[in-house]
Amino acid sequence: MFDVPVGQGPVHITLLMGPRTARPVPAEVTEALLSAQITATAGERSGFQLAFDLTKNGIIGRRLLPEGFFDPKTRLVVTVNVRGTTAVLFDGLVVRQEVGASNQPGHSTLTVTGEDLSLLLDLEERTTSYPNLSPSERVLAILRRYADYGIRPDVYREKIAQPPHQNLRVHYQTGTDLQYVTELARANGYTFYLEPGPTAGRSSARWGPEVRLGVRQHALNVNMDAHSTVDQLTFAYDGTAREEPQARWQDPGTRRSTLLPQPAISPLRPALGARPTPALKRRTLPGTAKHQREQAEAELLARAAVSADVVSGSGSLDVNRHGYILQPRQLVGVRGAGRAYDGDYYVKSVTHNLRPGSYQQNFTLSREGLEARSDYVRP
Repeated sequence: MFDVPVGQGPVHITLLMGPRTARPVPAEVTEALLSAQITATAGERSGFQLAFDLTKNGIIGRRLLPEGFFDPKTRLVVTVNVRGTTAVLFDGLVVRQEVGASNQPGHSTLTVTGEDLSLLLDLEERTTSYPNLSPSERVLAILRRYADYGIRPDVYREKIAQPPHQNLRVHYQTGTDLQYVTELARANGYTFYLEPGPTAGRSSARWGPEVRLGVRQHALNVNMDAHSTVDQLTFAYDGTAREEPQARWQDPGTRRSTLLPQPAISPLRPALGARPTPALKRRTLPGTAKHQREQAEAELLARAAVSADVVSGSGSLDVNRHGYILQPRQLVGVRGAGRAYDGDYYVKSVTHNLRPGSYQQNFTLSREGLEARSDYVRP
């Protein structure tokens, strides 16, 4: 749905709300919407902020607010339709409301703020054991608890197999589901996030490597006169961002400590740049000596992968001018930035800014090296 051109058509926003199952809101609520801001970032919880015109005798202030229509934990789904193409931008829960009362007519507002459905995983602390379950199996067991909200697990096996050894250690969860799932993701060089859609009321919970393979989104063109599709694009190269982690492991039989070999990060982070950057920092990971060897190797791989990206980019675009809705957590090509910075990037974050007659996006990009790996960038 994000791959369909939007052209120069009007943008229509649809809001659905409800205690658990979201349904279309009254027409007066949609008409009162002043602005919508939605942010999705790799490895972090997505969030939204909606502003409504709080007319003195309108339905929002007269009936909906007192009846709890916008109360915390109310589910909210935001979809956008551009020239007949519908995309789900957000599926989450209200966490806060603010009323700004003004003496001037038409200046009173209701601001509603919320987070995506991963908030559900962060509401209750648990003490649970997972005997004889690998990390990915533990994540699957946790995510199945939230099937009633239309959350579909999208769980990948860990790159370094970590078979459970119940006679040596039983794994325990002592925090919230979100804390534990995120901890397991980081220990394996993975990311965890919820992706709304493809239809309203459905979302996928991805626990796995970042999406750095597959079809690229339509390219971002800069400094190309009439062919430019972004308003601005700025790049930075931080040489201190990449680290070379080191990990020691102690053989429980001989008590001999050895330095684990440096892993190749390509299974987690396929190279996007032709010229990789060297690591300027070295850091010894704490606590790996007493872990199982497979767990120590996984943590070493994870740390090496997480610190790999040293090139970042940021910019903004008008969706009608670009012609497509830029999707976060996937790949996109860049053209017109010069030999060093052209090529493919991972879309780290996207902020959707919607107002009547306007659809703007702010975005950040990242990759591990300079120069494009291919002479061809998808149009």
